Amino acid sequence: MTHRLEVRVYYEDTDAGGVVYHAGYLRFAERARTELLRAAGLDHRTLLERAGGQLVVRRLEADFLAPARLDDLLSIDTRPLATTGARTVLEQTVRCGDTLLVRLAVEIAFVGRDGRPRRLPEALRRALAPTEPARPARVRPRAGRADAPRAGRADAPRAGRADAP
Repeated sequence: MTHRLEVRVYYEDTDAGGVVYHAGYLRFAERARTELLRAAGLDHRTLLERAGGQLVVRRLEADFLAPARLDDLLSIDTRPLATTGARTVLEQTVRCGDTLLVRLAVEIAFVGRDGRPRRLPEALRRALAPTEPARPARVRPRAGRADAPRAGRADAPRAGRADAP
């Protein structure tokens, strides 16, 4: 299930230059995830009261591709990619018209009141089940793992460098 939320960029979302501050996209994405739950007949309060837990962001990767500006109308699409045990990975995109501005990969987990991971309640699992063929998640391995060099790390080979293979 892909869910779309439209938001208008307000003055409070921008920096002095009238461009959306990077943390603003995280707020927009949070609202979109919340509205995805509402569209499935769930909400955060009900999850806490009936299932004894809440969703938390475990990992997030954001690619900022182009800026949004004051008064832009943005579309935030949220699509589940994979769901397991206590976690799910979502792809979120922020667009202004046809222009892709931000791409996010968000891993969320369900935790009990004690903060420990718990299995996703069945209703939540159904709501977050991917409906399209899964693509590999873009959430990268933790930093520091020897088997996972990333662009921008000092030890990652770069094209054009003498030490690049």
